[in-house]
Amino acid sequence: MRYLILFLLSVFFAQTSHSQIYEVGAFVGGSNFIGDVGPTDYISPNSPAFGLMLKWNRSPRHSWRVSLIYADLTANDRDSDDPRRVARDYGFNTSILEISAGMEFTFWDFNLHSSGLKVVPYLFSGITTAKHDNFFYGQNGEIINEDTSSWAFGIPMALGMKANITNHIILGFEIGARYTFSDELDGSVPDGDFKDQVSIGNINSDDWYVFTGFTLTYTFGQRPCYCNF
Repeated sequence: MRYLILFLLSVFFAQTSHSQIYEVGAFVGGSNFIGDVGPTDYISPNSPAFGLMLKWNRSPRHSWRVSLIYADLTANDRDSDDPRRVARDYGFNTSILEISAGMEFTFWDFNLHSSGLKVVPYLFSGITTAKHDNFFYGQNGEIINEDTSSWAFGIPMALGMKANITNHIILGFEIGARYTFSDELDGSVPDGDFKDQVSIGNINSDDWYVFTGFTLTYTFGQRPCYCNF
């Protein structure tokens, strides 16, 4: 029985390694914040964002994907179209480290077996968590650091376009909004020992941030060959 199990495992892993195709690459672009401070434009990158990405192309139509992205988040009330925010004149500049995992689904087959240029649109969604520093605003609008950090969980919703520019290089462009289950990224809700401090903005509205940029990935392993789902 032991040898039978070892044989079945060896067959399974041999078949798996032969039939999978992976991608590894980078994301480079910009970020913008949408919340209780600053403007509310959904696609308006004003700070850099960059990271790493790993994909497992499970079929010609969908891939499992994991990414690690570091980004600055910057927002200023003076850039808002709301005169009340302009008069308040709050602002912040912070950074986040995001880990996301989920599924990327193409609208039609993106089979790298076939020759020629292929350009396809895709959707991505899953789950994210972003580490951010905690802070809040003093009576005069100055930022007071809490010297702590938190993880904000959220849902990514991305729309992109990708193309194979060589046999092993895939170039993409993506706009990805993140809805978070947190209202603390912009310092509008004090936390921990400072939770008795005054909150600002709409406490019933959670924070968003958006990544806009390019992806460049390299396929490795066996030449693209997909196994049945």
